[in-house]
Amino acid sequence: MPGEKASAAGKALLLRMQRLLARAATVRGSDRKQLLALLDDVETTRGGLLRECAEIEGEMRQATVRASAIGAYLRNSQVYRGKRHN
Repeated sequence: MPGEKASAAGKALLLRMQRLLARAATVRGSDRKQLLALLDDVETTRGGLLRECAEIEGEMRQATVRASAIGAYLRNSQVYRGKRHN
């Protein structure tokens, strides 16, 4: 399922970000090469997290549309059966 795959990928990215933050706490300010590498890793991970957020947002939007369609179908079917809806 796409949701499960996104969830696993999102968890992996969050774990990676936590590790990068822990690594950032130990880096010395004078170590320019390590700081640049760390910044690059953080930006890459951030981009991945943003993509995951966009994918989840799209799935939520799609689920909302489906729920609305199901509700409309239910109300319509009750009208044809002579039942009133609230």
